Amino acid sequence: MKVAAITGASGGIGRETAQLLAAEYRVYDLSRTGQDGANIVHIDTDVTSEESLSAAFRRIEAREGRLDLLICNAGIGIAGAAEFTTEEAAQYQINVNFFGVFRTVKNALPLLRLSRGRIVAISSAAATFPIPFQSFYSASKAAINTFVCALRNEVRTFGVSVCAIMPGDTKTGFTDARKKAFQGEDVYGGRIGPSVYVMEKDEQNGMPAEKVAKTIVRIAKKRRIRPLYTAGLKYKLFIVVKKLVGMTVVNWLIGLLYVKKPKKEGK
Repeated sequence: MKVAAITGASGGIGRETAQLLAAEYRVYDLSRTGQDGANIVHIDTDVTSEESLSAAFRRIEAREGRLDLLICNAGIGIAGAAEFTTEEAAQYQINVNFFGVFRTVKNALPLLRLSRGRIVAISSAAATFPIPFQSFYSASKAAINTFVCALRNEVRTFGVSVCAIMPGDTKTGFTDARKKAFQGEDVYGGRIGPSVYVMEKDEQNGMPAEKVAKTIVRIAKKRRIRPLYTAGLKYKLFIVVKKLVGMTVVNWLIGLLYVKKPKKEGK
């Protein structure tokens, strides 16, 4: 039986993906709060820890002797004005979302080289359409895209294939888990809170996690893959619009959509 490992498979997109893959793979859920399931084995793992990831992949190697598919899904979100974001918060955002992918890939590659396996990193539409007051989240996902494209050429000679998938708005527990900071609300004319609210409302009205998971599994099983994929029809259309009108216009439109003035009392 083929073997897959998924970081952040304790909930949301990761859990749905693990459950779908479990029909054909032995799936290892590398997360802090997951649990075993039908053909799913949980290993307590922290993607911010080199030691934790190293131990997780040593355990997979000892039990299975192989790894065919790696899905880097673990991630967090912070929201707030870039000017008032602490360096500590910004670094933690990048540490989990980007360096977490780097550490995971680094520890998985020795096994993936042997199997000529596949790496799928879960990015975000925010990598292509950066969201105001989510600047560090957007930057972390853009870094994943760049890393994936470079890595793809580095490991091609080993038969290892790599891609990133960018989901659009998806309804998961990620929204409630986001850490929000509204420092500087007075400086920004009360725009931070309303703007974050609009973005989170879009997420809660977004695609179900199962739909994104089906896209991930389909791409993971394809014979040949492209470097980057977009999940969600709306965002695929946005990509087309971006090509037609350019980033200057698209960025202006994003500002219209997400930078909102507070409603006046009585309205």
